[in-house]
Amino acid sequence: MADTLVRKPYTPKVAVERLRQGDLGAWPVVGGLIAIAIVFSTLNDRFLSPENLTNLALQMAATGTISLGIIMVLLLGEIDLSAGSVSGLCAVVMTILHVKQGWNPLLAILAALGVAALIGLLHGLMFTKLRMPSFVVTLAGLMGWLGLLLFLLREGGTINLPFTGFVSKLSDTWLPSWLSWLIVAGLTLALAGTGWWNRRARLAAGLPVTALWWMLARAGGLFLALGAAVAVMSADRGVPLLLIIFGALVVGFDIILRNTAFGRWMLAVGGNVEAARRAGINVTLIRISAFVLASTLAGFGGILAASRLSAVNQGSGGSDILLMAIAAAVIGGTSLFGGRGRSYDALLGVLVIQSITSGMFLLSVDSSVRFMVTAAVLALAVAIDSLARRGSLR
Repeated sequence: MADTLVRKPYTPKVAVERLRQGDLGAWPVVGGLIAIAIVFSTLNDRFLSPENLTNLALQMAATGTISLGIIMVLLLGEIDLSAGSVSGLCAVVMTILHVKQGWNPLLAILAALGVAALIGLLHGLMFTKLRMPSFVVTLAGLMGWLGLLLFLLREGGTINLPFTGFVSKLSDTWLPSWLSWLIVAGLTLALAGTGWWNRRARLAAGLPVTALWWMLARAGGLFLALGAAVAVMSADRGVPLLLIIFGALVVGFDIILRNTAFGRWMLAVGGNVEAARRAGINVTLIRISAFVLASTLAGFGGILAASRLSAVNQGSGGSDILLMAIAAAVIGGTSLFGGRGRSYDALLGVLVIQSITSGMFLLSVDSSVRFMVTAAVLALAVAIDSLARRGSLR
């Protein structure tokens, strides 16, 4: 647990050391994304077109947000199988309050997120107080919340959202080029400033620090990556607001997990429950909080999905959205064994899955093949995780 709570600054030397210990980080995912881009762009020149990449960014937001919630429970070595049903239920609650009851859209969204948080609280209490396995708790939730969704929709089956309303506009709003570049500059400066502040604090405490050239290289790499994305999407409709919302969630939870006591406690509980308990960490509170966060993010993901469709129906939160959200978290690098993972895993994982989906759609490949390819990628990610864990234990 000590290694989880106090980590060395990330430098090339530390990176090589972690690779030797079996911690591959995001490199397999990055390599996979490069391979996917090369293969599909070779087979279809529209894959890397601005229009397709903009659509890809839109498709990532809802599933990625749900996957971010899945990561919260995976960090503890648990699972949440109810995320899909919760996402659909909260979208339905929001739509009924807004369309049928005439609520203000913001109030309807907040009420739906409150319902999601209460669901997560119930799951957490059943898991911690009744000692029920998380698999069973959330499997019951999957069926129960789906039943409630169907009950609320009843015979109608579909409720449309106003096309010009606030909720629908979330997925139909595009940032102007100047604002996109301003966000890129702000994120780059924020990364550099945070690194400098942490370096200064570590120097004051007499701890090892990251070299200045490495900090500048990371900030420069982030600027180039984000700048390339903005340049490509600006050639089409621009950067979608949904991508900004999802990106803000990823960055926010990364800050929480890496720079707050709560984040360190979550990683510690996932790494070794008994050691965390003896260190004075409130394990029960951390576990309940993880389930609350997972359900709340699932509910928000459902609202983003409803925004794209401008409607909710009996299939909301269904189909393969739960499977894809879990697969994205694992493919991105979050360990199924707990104690290791980052919020950026949701971004990387969903990017892999949506890239495969988009590429096969352009090639007119049957969806059955897409499922098989995604399954192979997921199995490979779990195999890499297992081998890395075995090497780390050695």
